[in-house]
Amino acid sequence: MKKINIVLYAPEIPQNTGNISRTAAVTGAALHMIRPFGFEITDKHLKRAGLDYWDKLDVTYYDDYEDFLARNPDAQLYFFTAKGSICYADIEYPDGAYLVFGRESVGLPDELVRANPERCVRIPMLPTLRCHNLSNSVAIAVYEVLRQSGFEGMSFERG
Repeated sequence: MKKINIVLYAPEIPQNTGNISRTAAVTGAALHMIRPFGFEITDKHLKRAGLDYWDKLDVTYYDDYEDFLARNPDAQLYFFTAKGSICYADIEYPDGAYLVFGRESVGLPDELVRANPERCVRIPMLPTLRCHNLSNSVAIAVYEVLRQSGFEGMSFERG
């Protein structure tokens, strides 16, 4: 089974982070959360969305993006952004890929996008709309990585 790393860059909405934590838990993905957060980890909305899975979650917290890079120096990063020009399904994700997602209100910082154009990927959508919901985007990306590995280690039966 491929190792998947979900990276949330300064998430703002606790319900989205709760939903993402559930996706991480049920797929075996690690969750990396980069401060600042727009909520407290103890937020009732965050816990309600992911509470029954929180103890099964592999989560790491970082003070800022520099802390994240220092602690993951060899990370193969893929930046999910509406400003990307590569379709997310056209990437062959390596084992241990880091799928990086930005804030709900503004996405990833422009300097990250400009510095990494070859690693900026986009989920197609109608051109007249701004973006997908963050938790939906994470689920789309994670399941693409799983699909590429033939859903290795995943069960199609309720356990």
